Amino acid sequence: MPATFDLADLKVLVTGAGRGLGRSVAEYLAACGASVGVNDIDAAACAATAERVTAAGGTAFAYPADLSTRDAVMTVAAAFARDAGRIDAIVNNAVILRYEPIEQVTEDVVDAMLAIGIKAPVWGAQALLAHMDPARGGALINMASPVAERGYPRTAIYSLCKGAMVTLTKTLAAELGPRKVRVNAVSPGSVPTPGAMGLNSKEEYERRAKTIPLRRLGREDDNAAAIAFLLSKEASFIHGEILHVDGGIAAAGAS
Repeated sequence: MPATFDLADLKVLVTGAGRGLGRSVAEYLAACGASVGVNDIDAAACAATAERVTAAGGTAFAYPADLSTRDAVMTVAAAFARDAGRIDAIVNNAVILRYEPIEQVTEDVVDAMLAIGIKAPVWGAQALLAHMDPARGGALINMASPVAERGYPRTAIYSLCKGAMVTLTKTLAAELGPRKVRVNAVSPGSVPTPGAMGLNSKEEYERRAKTIPLRRLGREDDNAAAIAFLLSKEASFIHGEILHVDGGIAAAGAS
């Protein structure tokens, strides 16, 4: 994996990094020189990502945990800050990916999805402020989605979470900019990760590829490279941005 950006001496916590987009982000940032805190609810997947990073010559620390409570988020952040020396950035990637008709949504499902998809990023912002070096500043990267801007059937609660990420990114950018914290979001399009493939068929992805303006599906590294860029010195004046990494879906209205 090419080290596209120089992220040496950067300490980055990535949530939901046991597989899929989160794992690719952790591996990519480590390849660019960052020390990475790997979090996932799946302890085995969490450890596997950290092992992949270290096997490739990077630095990683594993923190298996369910981030559905503030205490859990703050505990993971404190452990990473202790192991790495501080926290420079947090990538709020963890989410519960679930699609279903609105009449089938239960209160337990809504509570669980909002706890991970909305509350955890709020606690992540608090954790960064608690453990960053104020003189150096810090960065937050939130994971948005095209579903935050367009209506897709059966995605009401997931879309709610992603819409909140767009709003949270803009409001925290206004609030935290004076404290040297840059806040941005990445909005990846259709990427056939293992989790997403459990919700959509191969045929559905083939259909989507034909409607995307660039005529291909996203790759995990497309998203990881965008996050590495936003964390780099080259992006030092980019703040409050929702960066679409979707092959043109948001611009053209592809579905």
